[in-house]
Amino acid sequence: MKLKPLGDNIVVKAISQEETTKYGIILPETVDKEKPEQGEVIAVGPGKILDNGNRSPMEVKIGDKIIFKKYSPDEFKIDGQEVLVLNQSDVIAVLE
Repeated sequence: MKLKPLGDNIVVKAISQEETTKYGIILPETVDKEKPEQGEVIAVGPGKILDNGNRSPMEVKIGDKIIFKKYSPDEFKIDGQEVLVLNQSDVIAVLE
């Protein structure tokens, strides 16, 4: 799959977020919780064009693991793989 996002769009592959309680019970990601989502960046646009005509540099790069707002991404299925597309402004943090 080869994607080329436009502007300040980012294509992300979601990371599963199973949790284990202190007693060893695994809680699947389907348990309803209000928290940010995580993903791995698989494609990055060239950046947003500013009012002065210059292009704003992107703050994330391919391979970065990020946390983003839960309801911000649009979901798509490309070549049988589910991907999320969001704006750079919806990224909360890069995990290091």
